[in-house]
Amino acid sequence: MLTRRHIRVKVMQSLYAFSQSQNDNLATEEKFLIKSMQEMYDLFLLQISLITELREHAESYLEKSQQKHLATSEEKDPNRKFVDNQIFQILNENESLQNALEKHKINHWKQDDEYVAIIWNEVRNSAAYEEYMETRDRDFKEDKKFIIHIFKEIIAPNDKLYDYLEDKKLTWLDDLPLVNTAILKFLQKLKESTGREKKITQLFKNEEDKEFAIKLFRKTYLNDDDLAEEMLGKTPNWDKDRIAEVDMVLIKMAICEFLKFTSIPVKVTINEYLEIAKEYSTPKSSIFINGVLDKLSKEYQTEDKLNKTGRGLM
Repeated sequence: MLTRRHIRVKVMQSLYAFSQSQNDNLATEEKFLIKSMQEMYDLFLLQISLITELREHAESYLEKSQQKHLATSEEKDPNRKFVDNQIFQILNENESLQNALEKHKINHWKQDDEYVAIIWNEVRNSAAYEEYMETRDRDFKEDKKFIIHIFKEIIAPNDKLYDYLEDKKLTWLDDLPLVNTAILKFLQKLKESTGREKKITQLFKNEEDKEFAIKLFRKTYLNDDDLAEEMLGKTPNWDKDRIAEVDMVLIKMAICEFLKFTSIPVKVTINEYLEIAKEYSTPKSSIFINGVLDKLSKEYQTEDKLNKTGRGLM
């Protein structure tokens, strides 16, 4: 789920928080970094569990309608197409997902079911739901298409859900776009025959990516003074006090990658930090950072300080 760019963002946020707190306990801050990434995975599981909770809420709604004293014929024999949607069944029977939900103790919607009710009401009153419920026919492709639609159009952009997540964990707001994209990819890959066996998306693509996060954090922090010295004379017309602190962190991380990570191409490093700067720093930051990194990379190449291995890594 986490790409290298998102890992860099998490490291940047941790290093920035570290500098603001003036804490000198590396182990504590390293735990904070790992925790913030793990909490991102909790959000992923939480959003998926919201989908399955919709089914439980809809089932309860049908049962209450049937028990009305003057229930209509439609209420007595309701269309169960939504509650019998095959995606719900696949998710509920997916062992990998259920184990992850239990391991991470994701049971928020049992306690805060009013938010499930809000989403359910929006689904029930939508034109897409009305069209979906026109028949009682069961079709896997239609079921999947409908669940993906309500996730994209109703769950993901819901303002009340957004406020709820903000109250729970402030960092979740930055994580939400990536998490929602990961959920869509997971749903799109579900198949009628193999959906129950499909492994749930993991936080890291592989162990190498997890190690990259820890090493980038450690190496940037432990070499802070040396990395700052590398910037001397490379920021013309910019006093240290005028450089945005986020930009300082990003430049140090990029220099660290230049000098300490032999397998990452220079161009990749520069492009990654420019994109991060565009999203997380000032409007002019990417131009400033590009100038500094471009100058440094050329000097390092001339001085043979770029110890890169593999083809095309310069």
